[in-house]
Amino acid sequence: MNQSSTNQHDFNPANKRIAILHAAWHEDIVMNCVNAFTEELSARGYTKDLIDLISVPGAYEIPLQAKLLAKSGQYAAIAGTALVVDGGIYRHDFVAQTVCSALMQVQLETEIPVVTAVLTPHNFHEHDEHKNYFSRHFVKKGAELANACDQAIRLTKSAKKLA
Repeated sequence: MNQSSTNQHDFNPANKRIAILHAAWHEDIVMNCVNAFTEELSARGYTKDLIDLISVPGAYEIPLQAKLLAKSGQYAAIAGTALVVDGGIYRHDFVAQTVCSALMQVQLETEIPVVTAVLTPHNFHEHDEHKNYFSRHFVKKGAELANACDQAIRLTKSAKKLA
């Protein structure tokens, strides 16, 4: 059976609780993703009051909180967003890869969709041109994250019905 052809008429996004974890580092940029995510999900019929915004210190802290939230059984999906930049010690690639791998593991262990917009630009400098560019980019990524979240919730619901 093709999952996309399953009956979706009983799916009601308005009663689905979602969490979005966001890093406090570069919060002025990251919140653009959070706001676009929330707006896009709202436009898709999700209730804003059921989208929990949770600040964490940095990207590295997202996976543990995602796992705890997923294990609570209260969420249809968990999202994470952060901007991990090169601080001159080449730690950024390690952090981003570790976070993304851990988030994949969370969804595999809990069977709750976990989507991510943890971004690691090759070049980021604390000046207006980069801040403005990445602020706009995080708006786009927030809408894309909402789309992935919505689709993952629907696919997971359909797949679990087949199991």
